Amino acid sequence: MKTKTNKTAFVTGITGQDGGYLAELLLDEGYEVHALRRRSAGANMRRIDHILDNPNLHLHYGDLTDTGCLMKLFSTYQFDEVYNLGAQSHVRVSFDIPEYTADVDGLGTLRLLECMRTLGMMETTRFYQASTSELYGQVQEVPQTETTPFYPRSPYGVAKLFSYWTVKNYREAYGLHGSNGILFNHESPWRGDEFVTQKIVKGVVDVISGKKDKISLGNLDAQRDWGHAKDYVEGMYKMVQHDHGDDYILATGKMHSVRDLVELCFKKTDFITIRWKGEGVNEKGYDHYDNLIVDINPEFYRPTEVDQLLGDASKAKKVLGWKPKYTFETMIQEMIDAV
Repeated sequence: MKTKTNKTAFVTGITGQDGGYLAELLLDEGYEVHALRRRSAGANMRRIDHILDNPNLHLHYGDLTDTGCLMKLFSTYQFDEVYNLGAQSHVRVSFDIPEYTADVDGLGTLRLLECMRTLGMMETTRFYQASTSELYGQVQEVPQTETTPFYPRSPYGVAKLFSYWTVKNYREAYGLHGSNGILFNHESPWRGDEFVTQKIVKGVVDVISGKKDKISLGNLDAQRDWGHAKDYVEGMYKMVQHDHGDDYILATGKMHSVRDLVELCFKKTDFITIRWKGEGVNEKGYDHYDNLIVDINPEFYRPTEVDQLLGDASKAKKVLGWKPKYTFETMIQEMIDAV
């Protein structure tokens, strides 16, 4: 029988994909879980609806841009662990709202750490920062490791880089047990509809069912290292339980293009093999009846594209004993089945 803990955790971003899975994990481990809930998140509780009645889950209205509410929470409750998953996490949208992205994704982390430092929690509370493979941007080497130089290519990546270095600085300056999880792309049925994987999965299902004629996408040749959010949340937890804080990549070590994702979804959904015609923004995809089912919309391109991301998670596997259970194919199948 598994021994339950008596620890208390604080989670930001609980209504997001990773936050929902993390909340499940922590509650299953016996944690008392306190979580930040933005007022605007009221209509987006579907990922945690099934655990809202758990007596060990406590939601508090607040925001990463509001130092006062954060300080009140940290002074009221004794948190053993803090998981900062809250962010404006849409890379393309970060070009439209760069200042807000920087405030939440960059300064939000600093606010949390300053609350901990001011209240004397540096030696008693462990901290996890949700970092990202977007730090690598214009990649300097393939695959990327924890020592690969960073070159972010979006306001989102730049803001996350600030948080990454802030955690390292507080670790070295104040003895913080702080870890940066450099997570490569990770998906699940809980992924938001605005993200390309879910957009493709649901778009393909809609095309097959006749709800729409085609799906419109951006850069088909962008390549990513895609894993499953459940696997990555387990990795986050392992980082915080380790003897000391450090920085770890979580990735599958396998890369697929957006084009691969589209082809796999059509194949798994209706055994359709896409025929591609044209190049660049003029490229189009057709089914075996010569019906147009995929086209390109230049508006979906980023001002500065990230062509490929491929992670090497050797350190996490060796030090933490972490290993992903899902494959790219099983992850996509689960997402299709959930539509």
